Amino acid sequence: MFLPAQKGGRLSCFALLSRANVCRFATTQSTIDAAFVAGQLEQLSWEIHKPTLVVLDNVRLHKGTLIQSFREAWEARGLFLFYLPVYSPHLNIVEILWKHLKYFWLRAEDYLDTKNLFYQVHLALAAVGSLLHIHFSPFQHQ
Repeated sequence: MFLPAQKGGRLSCFALLSRANVCRFATTQSTIDAAFVAGQLEQLSWEIHKPTLVVLDNVRLHKGTLIQSFREAWEARGLFLFYLPVYSPHLNIVEILWKHLKYFWLRAEDYLDTKNLFYQVHLALAAVGSLLHIHFSPFQHQ
């Protein structure tokens, strides 16, 4: 199938994914910055009911001043941050989510129209854990 090149809108996705296929996501047409990530983590910190570990990569905005300024409050609510070692995207399970989204769940025709692409991305991310699943290698989790 031939898809003509065109300029379209920008869609940025933020997601937290567990090995049990629990996916929490947000999309925006703006660039995801530290304030966006902090807002997502702040909201999560108020919704959790047990200690929760969020694994992040070493992107500068994840380790920046704004995120660090919230850590004490988040930890008091049971939300803890853990940073993956540098240069280890293979350990970041959300990278597997992006791979599945781009190569398995979206169809070529979904890219023909910007609004439809945004809609299909949202539908796919919302279906993770119910209609769509990622089968991770055997790993004992509780």
